[in-house]
Amino acid sequence: MRHLSVGLLLVAVLFGSFLVFAQQQNPAAPPAPPPATAQGQEKPQQSGATFITHVNLVDVLFTVLDRRNKLVPTLEKQDFKLFDDNIPQDVRYFSKQSDLPLRIGMLLDTSNSIRDRLKFEQDAANNFLFSVLRPKKDEAFLMTFDDEPQVLQGFTNDTGALRDRILRTRAGGGTAVYDAIYDACENQLSHPPRPPGDQPDVVRRVMILISDGEDNLSTRTRSEAIEMAQRTSVVIYSISTSTQWVTLDDPNKEQSGNRKYHLTEGDQVLKSLAEETGGRAFFPYHVDDLDQSFQDISEELRNQYSLAYDPTNHAFDGRYHKIRIETPEHKGFQVRARRGYYARANQDAAAQPAAAVK
Repeated sequence: MRHLSVGLLLVAVLFGSFLVFAQQQNPAAPPAPPPATAQGQEKPQQSGATFITHVNLVDVLFTVLDRRNKLVPTLEKQDFKLFDDNIPQDVRYFSKQSDLPLRIGMLLDTSNSIRDRLKFEQDAANNFLFSVLRPKKDEAFLMTFDDEPQVLQGFTNDTGALRDRILRTRAGGGTAVYDAIYDACENQLSHPPRPPGDQPDVVRRVMILISDGEDNLSTRTRSEAIEMAQRTSVVIYSISTSTQWVTLDDPNKEQSGNRKYHLTEGDQVLKSLAEETGGRAFFPYHVDDLDQSFQDISEELRNQYSLAYDPTNHAFDGRYHKIRIETPEHKGFQVRARRGYYARANQDAAAQPAAAVK
């Protein structure tokens, strides 16, 4: 019995040693790979991984006026109906935006055709800036255009510096309105100075265009200028320098009731530029006629609504889409917003996969 016990003990020791040796030669298998994501791609494990996706959100800024052209700032998301090419859309984001910093592009026509109205332009531009620009919050730049656009003063909140530049402008040469709008949107208003704070990208981009609207030198077309303004969310307010549309029944009386209105071809261009981008066109006779208009613009820019949606009918085809916003429960209200947008073309989508449609 003693010899049997010793034998069994020896077998047990040898078998245990064999198991330890086997484990050392065959370590545990590594953990199974993580499951695939919904897109069928392996989920990245390293920190800071980047996910790339197409974002087709269309952003729209707009204002609402009542029957007496007074601002209506108290509506809610459910008060609006949105259509993209007449197809109803769901609003994903909605907000009321008030008192946002303004980034203003002041564009002055200094071509030979406005020589007699240059003083009017200078006074109108300065009156607007001193009425609207708030120190330490808003900024503006000055661009003139005749044969070609030229930035005379970059973004600043110094109204004195802007005024001095404006008063030194001189008239001469042809007119390249569309080139100026395109250049101002692409190179200035597309990346304006960022304000400090928690939301540095939230600013209102505005263009004040003072001109007779008679373009004869641009390499860009009107549609290209409007498209660039829409892509960069720039609202254009145009002020006509023309007085050809004004005739007086009595030359000694200049009351508005005695004026007859007939917009010139250039004035129609200014009106189109403003309406397509959600702004307004003004046709003053005197600079003083603009005082109330500037106050209205200032109040309007600081009390707007914002919405964003992902079009159900979207395609990367570069096509123009019409936008319509309605207030079905408020029949007398009017919504002022840009009238549409250009979808990105296929090559644009490939180059900028995460860019929002503007």
